[in-house]
Amino acid sequence: MLETSHPPTYYVAADAVLAGALRPGSGRSWCEWKGQASYVDLVAADGRVLKPQAAWTYPRPTPGFEALAGALAFYPSGVCCLLDHEEVQAQEGDFYGGWISSEVTGPFKGAPGTLGW
Repeated sequence: MLETSHPPTYYVAADAVLAGALRPGSGRSWCEWKGQASYVDLVAADGRVLKPQAAWTYPRPTPGFEALAGALAFYPSGVCCLLDHEEVQAQEGDFYGGWISSEVTGPFKGAPGTLGW
């Protein structure tokens, strides 16, 4: 998913994630375009939370974004995310969740003072 002034955000099909590795997390947020997001926690086999709010999902996205329904977007600041074997860097600010690889250049929103771009 590409958004203005952001590095790409990658969504992964839920069935591509190891069964039992995620569970519903706390909190919700609202995107003016995609609708209400829910968060998921990354958990160990014994149920311990390894990373709260490791990813987010849009269970019922707004019209035009139906393809995102149930897919997961992981925060690269919280888990190791690879793109073609390259570990990506997190978008500054840790809110938007963009993946910065060697193939994209900024500037990007997220850092202090960039909200109004």
